[in-house]
This record gives sequence, C-alpha cells and structure tokens, in this order.
Amino acid sequence: MNNEDKKTILIVDDEQSIIDILAYNLKKEGYNTIEANDGVQAVDMALEYKPNLILLDIMLPKMDGLTVCKKIKNSLNIPILILSAKDEELDKIVGLELGADDYITKPFSVRELMARIKANLRKIDVTESVADTKEEKKQHQISVGELTLDLDKFEVKVSGERVDLTIREFEVLKYLAMQPGQIVSRELLLEKVWGYEYFRRH
Repeated sequence: MNNEDKKTILIVDDEQSIIDILAYNLKKEGYNTIEANDGVQAVDMALEYKPNLILLDIMLPKMDGLTVCKKIKNSLNIPILILSAKDEELDKIVGLELGADDYITKPFSVRELMARIKANLRKIDVTESVADTKEEKKQHQISVGELTLDLDKFEVKVSGERVDLTIREFEVLKYLAMQPGQIVSRELLLEKVWGYEYFRRH
C-alpha cells in the first residue's frame, strides 16, 4: 500500500507513553499517525491535516477532550473515538452527544481498539458512498412535513432550503424522521444511531 493510500489517525493524549504504544500498534496495522499532547494542539492539527480518524483522551491540558470533540465536529465530519479512564455512564453519554462516534475506557485491549477503529472507518466510508442497508436502498427519500431527507446525497432540506449537517446529525434526524409522531428517548437514540445497547440495560 502506498503511503498516500494509508488512513491517517490523529492520537491525542498528554501521556507520551500511551501515544507511543498506540502509534506503534497503528503503524503495524498499516496506518499513518500524527500526534497531539494537548487540546489546543489537537484542534489545530485536526483542522490542518484532516485525519481519517481521531483517538482522543478526555483529560487534557489547555482544553479538555469533550470541548476538543465539539470544536472539531463543528468543522469536520471525522470519526472521533474517545479514550478515557473515566467510566461513568454520564461521561459516555456526554461524549457521544457532543459528537463522538465511540467511547473506549482505559485500560483497553489493543485488539478491541483496532476492531473499533476499523469499524468506524468502514462506517464512514459506507456512509460517504452509498446507502448501507436494504431499507435505505428501497427508500431514497424521507419527507415529513416541510422536512425532506435525500438518503443518496445525505442532503437535508427544510421548506426547500438546504441545511448542512454532519453525518452523525443526519443519522439522528433520519431515525427521528422514520418514527413520525413517536417519542424517542435519548437512550434509544444512542442504541439505534450509535449501537450502544447497554444504555438500555442500565
């Protein structure tokens, strides 16, 4: 594989030893890596290099990881996997609601992390190219009142005016639009859009 064809992953952590371990394993799997040691540097590097995926610690100097996640997601649609020793359910929910695509608690196995990275990269590739379910292929457009979602173009219009959304926001809106008139809980959204079944069990 040419260097240009490799996916680039931004590793953000204030502990260099963790960065070194992650970089070593990612390079073994064929990824390019870039590094940031604080929140401000993470945002700057994400906007400059536009990596394919970001591994983001929460406890960072200068700017915490949740703020970093929100700032990056406001500008770029890049999968963000939060890596944190904080294992409270509230932390997971806040991280996901701020736009994170996955949440992995430390300590984690390298094999699990690599599987999650591959899954999130596949998900973004599929979402950017074609609809990835039979249901979406059959139904290319959803209309609810003045709202129209084009599932092929990932385009949203309200009263004919286009609204720019991230892929994650589009997925949330699509799920809600497919349940017109129904009350959908936050936990159900987390399960259906992010695939977090344990939010319903706790």
